[in-house]
Amino acid sequence: MIGTKKNFWLKLWKQRYLFLMVLPGFLVVLVFNYFPMYGITLAFKNYNVVKGIWGSPWVGLRHFKDFFRDPMALRVLKNTLVLGLYSLFWSFPAPIILALLFNEVKSHTFKKFAQSISIFPYFISTVVVAGMLKEFCARDGLFNQIVNFFSGKTIMFLMEPKYFRTIFISSGIWQGVGFSSIIYLAALSGVDPTLYDVAEIDGANRWQKMVNISWPSIKPTTVILLIFALGGILGSDFQKVILLYSPDTYSVADVIGSYVYREGLIGARYEYTTAIGLFMSIISFVILYLANLLSRKVSETSLW
Repeated sequence: MIGTKKNFWLKLWKQRYLFLMVLPGFLVVLVFNYFPMYGITLAFKNYNVVKGIWGSPWVGLRHFKDFFRDPMALRVLKNTLVLGLYSLFWSFPAPIILALLFNEVKSHTFKKFAQSISIFPYFISTVVVAGMLKEFCARDGLFNQIVNFFSGKTIMFLMEPKYFRTIFISSGIWQGVGFSSIIYLAALSGVDPTLYDVAEIDGANRWQKMVNISWPSIKPTTVILLIFALGGILGSDFQKVILLYSPDTYSVADVIGSYVYREGLIGARYEYTTAIGLFMSIISFVILYLANLLSRKVSETSLW
C-alpha cells in the first residue's frame, strides 16, 4: 500500500509540468462553471435580497409547482419543443450537406473563397442579424419588394405568427451553416485519398464516392454532434427570439428563455426562474442520456 502511494506521488512529480499546463484551465472551469452552481439552491428558497441566498428560508418544490400551475407554462414548453425540433430537423443536416459539397469542389481557390463567404455570417452579432431581418421584413423591405413584384401584396412578416418559425430557423441556418461545416470538413480531411483513387479506377462516380467513402468517414462525428444537438434541443436562441418577437407572435415565439427573461429580469422573480432553469437542465440531461444510450445500442459511437 505504501509502495503504491509512493509510486503515485512519484508519477505525479514526473508529470508536474503537464499538470501545471492543465492547472489554469482547470481553475477557470472550477471558478466560472462549478462555483456558481451553488446558485441553484435559489430554486428551493423564498429569496430575500437582504438575507441573501444562504439566509433565505427554504420552500421546497413550491416554485416548480407554481410553474406547472401557470397558464403560460404549456404554451412556452410547446413552443420551445416545436422550435427546437424544427431547428434540429432543418439546421442539423445543412452543414453536413455543405461539407460534402465542399469536399467535391476541385478548385482549391474557389473552395477557400466559398468557405470564407459561408463562415462570415457566424461572426455577425445576433443583434445585427435581428436588425437586418427587421429591415428585410419591413413594409418597404427587401422581402416585401420581392412579394410585391410577384403578387402585389404587402406582408408584415414579423407580425404574423405563421412566418416567425421560418424566419427564425432560416436565419439560423444562414448564420451557422458555414462555421458548423468546419468540423465535418476536418473529419473529411482525414480520409485516405487513395480510397477515392481506387474507387475511381473501379468506375465509381462522384455520388457513389460520396455515399461509400465520404459519408462513412464523417458518420461517427455526425452521431456525436447529433447527441449534443438533441441535448440542446430545449435551448433555443432566446436572444434572437427576444429581439424578433412581439405580442402578435407570442403564440408561436414565446419560449422558455424569453419567459424566464420576462419573469426573472423584468419581474425580479429570481427564485422562480431559477427553478424553471433547473427543471429544463434536468430534462435536457435526460434527453442527452437517452440519446447516448440509444446511439450506443444501434451504433458503435457514443459519448460514454
